[in-house]
Amino acid sequence: MKTTRRQFIIYSAATVATASLASQANAQALVAETDPQGAALGYKAVATTVDKAKFPKYADGQNCTNCQLYASKSPEAGACAIFPGKLVAAAAWCNAYVKKA
Repeated sequence: MKTTRRQFIIYSAATVATASLASQANAQALVAETDPQGAALGYKAVATTVDKAKFPKYADGQNCTNCQLYASKSPEAGACAIFPGKLVAAAAWCNAYVKKA
């Protein structure tokens, strides 16, 4: 059977749409400050907002980008060993922070 140009365009559009949906399904969500594990560790999406009285371990300049547990995926976010399957903001901080060697 010979494929027409119209069929080719329809099939191509369907393939692109399916691939787009599949990539969105694989996208990881950012950890929320309200996430139970995040809240327990004092996770803040912006490190400068950490309550220093509640988390005295925090020091100015600490954030996920200079934590040993962080692996950058993009300039804005990355993976963290503490939050498997989720991304953390690059500018974030939590009480599990370990300075990179």
